[in-house]
Amino acid sequence: MWGRWRTGREQLAALLVLGGLVVFVVLVYVVIVLGGGALIGHTSSPHAGLSVLATAVVALSFGRVQSRLEDVMSRLVHGGSQSPYEVLSRFSPAVTGGSAKDDLPARMAEVLAGGTGAKAAQVWLMVDGRLRLAATWPADGAAVGDVPGRRELPVRQAGELLGVLVVQEHENVPLTPVEERLFAGLANQAGMVLRGARLRAELVHRLAELSRLAEELRRSRQRLVDAQDAERKRLERDIHDGAQQHLVALAVNLRLAHTLAGRSPERADRLLAEQCKAATVTIETITSLSRGIYPSLLVDEGLAVALRTAISWSPLPAELVAGDVGRYPAGVEAAAYFCALEALQNSAKHSSAKAIRLELRGGPALLEVTVQDDGAGFDLKAAPAGTGLINMRDRVESAGGTLTIETTPSGGTLVAASLPGARRPGD
Repeated sequence: MWGRWRTGREQLAALLVLGGLVVFVVLVYVVIVLGGGALIGHTSSPHAGLSVLATAVVALSFGRVQSRLEDVMSRLVHGGSQSPYEVLSRFSPAVTGGSAKDDLPARMAEVLAGGTGAKAAQVWLMVDGRLRLAATWPADGAAVGDVPGRRELPVRQAGELLGVLVVQEHENVPLTPVEERLFAGLANQAGMVLRGARLRAELVHRLAELSRLAEELRRSRQRLVDAQDAERKRLERDIHDGAQQHLVALAVNLRLAHTLAGRSPERADRLLAEQCKAATVTIETITSLSRGIYPSLLVDEGLAVALRTAISWSPLPAELVAGDVGRYPAGVEAAAYFCALEALQNSAKHSSAKAIRLELRGGPALLEVTVQDDGAGFDLKAAPAGTGLINMRDRVESAGGTLTIETTPSGGTLVAASLPGARRPGD
């Protein structure tokens, strides 16, 4: 294939190699057959044994002598550098001959620049559907940009684009026709090398992505732990400031009523009557606290009933649209419930909305809940990630689901959670 690309210099080098081989054969014959014959006094005719020895020496040494002569003559006629034919024939061994830890694209760029005599060279790899710069030679030398003298060729294998080879010519020194053909030949041979380099780059990219996801998972777990700690502190505070104070006041008033029972029965009766109301308030306070921890309605009656009760406490008008949703695993229902509750609270606190709409949709293997308000909305990219949005996302993703938030300034906000889970048989 490469024979038709040989230049006049290469043909001259081949003739010189041929002449050198002829001289080598003649010298071996003269030294061994004639010189050896003279030493043993056999000069009348060639000695058969010496002729066999000379033939064996030529046969054993011919390949190494030819290779050495080709290298010397080629460098001689090309001014000390490798010929284009040599670059092509030695391209794959030169690129793949390094150790496993070496950078294949960097070696390829160096061979490319050296073979074509270019000012600089680049190797681009197709990774995940995008061309990415893999190597530049020289690493800290001339840049290869969209300027005159930039030459590029795609590298394909079986019709698939694997990458692009780029060279930057020296100023006012374009590539010769031979160097252009050499450039094309290198691109043709680079398929397997670029495929291996691309696989390695994709593995590095996947490893980085997995490391990022692992770090995000670690942070998510830490946020859940922090949120649980904060919730315990809030619950302790609410019990201390609410239910505990009611119970303390109830105990004090009951002791006072007991003291007054003997001296002023009428005052004792009035005080006891007031304690009935105080006991009712205490029960409502404790019920409210327990609802925030884990509502019993969610366990006993299901998601639709629990949410219908929750929106009855909302300061904003709220509508729940729920068909025959059915029952799902407890973790799925809890994630949907608390996500919807957080969205309701965010709308009431921040949106200035006039109404909220909740919708539940249940399928055989998927539960979906959406909360939409008609409030002010916000710029999702510009807004800082508050604890409310982070808690919703962490809770939904911990159950294997996905959370989508759509909002624009003055356009309201839509929070949608999709949670995978098998609906219970019969529900």
